[in-house]
Amino acid sequence: MPETKTFLQAEWRKLAMANYAVKPELLLPFVPAKTELDFWNNTCYVSLVGFMFLNTRVLGIQVPFHVNFEEVNLRFYVRYHDQGEWKRGVVFIKEIVPRAALTFVANTLYGEHYETLPMQHTWKTEADRLLINYRWKKSAWHTFSVEADPNAVPLEAESEAEFITEHYWGYTKINTHKTSEYQVEHPRWETYPTRNYAIDVDFGKVYGPEFSFLSTEKPVSVFLAEGSEIKVKVRSMNLLLKTES
Repeated sequence: MPETKTFLQAEWRKLAMANYAVKPELLLPFVPAKTELDFWNNTCYVSLVGFMFLNTRVLGIQVPFHVNFEEVNLRFYVRYHDQGEWKRGVVFIKEIVPRAALTFVANTLYGEHYETLPMQHTWKTEADRLLINYRWKKSAWHTFSVEADPNAVPLEAESEAEFITEHYWGYTKINTHKTSEYQVEHPRWETYPTRNYAIDVDFGKVYGPEFSFLSTEKPVSVFLAEGSEIKVKVRSMNLLLKTES
């Protein structure tokens, strides 16, 4: 078996997740080789996710100015059949971060789809509510805000929230025949019941014209997950090679 090493350790906290039902054919051009779209109750989802990276360490080292920062991404869900078992994973359309070095390393070395933009966040914890807001600027400011109950609750088994949060693999489309795989370790997350939300995002400008319709689409659901400490593990050989017919 190839050696597995911990590439990144951090905390992912206060994950705001807006989940949209889309037609599967929208995502087919983005599906990595050897994976297939994953569905929940016959629904194909894309999710807008905003959260904080905290106490970040790369190969055990904290890099100055890259320890605590925002991320907002647009992602969808796939699965990969590996030696008789299904691995459930995510694929990122784009990941937005405020540090150019993160984008350079992720895109150059790992074939990811990062973009560097100005970003801000606001967390307010009050006696009777949580107010979470993530902002990023591309021509204009785009925002994603959630108001939630301050008391977190466990995930319900076989729920939509479990499907959205319980994916422990990441897959990246390198080209039409190669896919990169990595593993994300974290405990089950609790969620805060959502009361209200506001999404002011030009999806076409930020993520591409094929996603522009999401700007006026109402999400099926909006969650706020507390998150946890996480580990991202990679193998010395982590390419899935598509078998030619």
